Amino acid sequence: MNAQFKKGVLELIVLEAMGKRDMYGYELVAEVSKVIDLNEGTIYPLLKRLTNEHYFETYLRESSEGPPRKYYHITAAGILHRDELETDWNVFQEQVNRFLKEQKS
Repeated sequence: MNAQFKKGVLELIVLEAMGKRDMYGYELVAEVSKVIDLNEGTIYPLLKRLTNEHYFETYLRESSEGPPRKYYHITAAGILHRDELETDWNVFQEQVNRFLKEQKS
């Protein structure tokens, strides 16, 4: 997949994935990787930015496999932002699909 396409939709996918349950970073990478191929180095700067923008809150939870893990929880502001991004995405992809279809007619 084109890197620019991934970059443009990654925030929406991360916010959507976090809507179901709280996750720690590596767990989120695994979930998002089901949709687009990415590595941990891509996700952590995004998580930091989204946390700084108050779309996520973090907390530590003990782990049976080592040190405590930092979990991310989507906030009410994050849910609103996700919904706005989803609306924007739907309008965008509909416009692009319509254009592509018209060009083939």
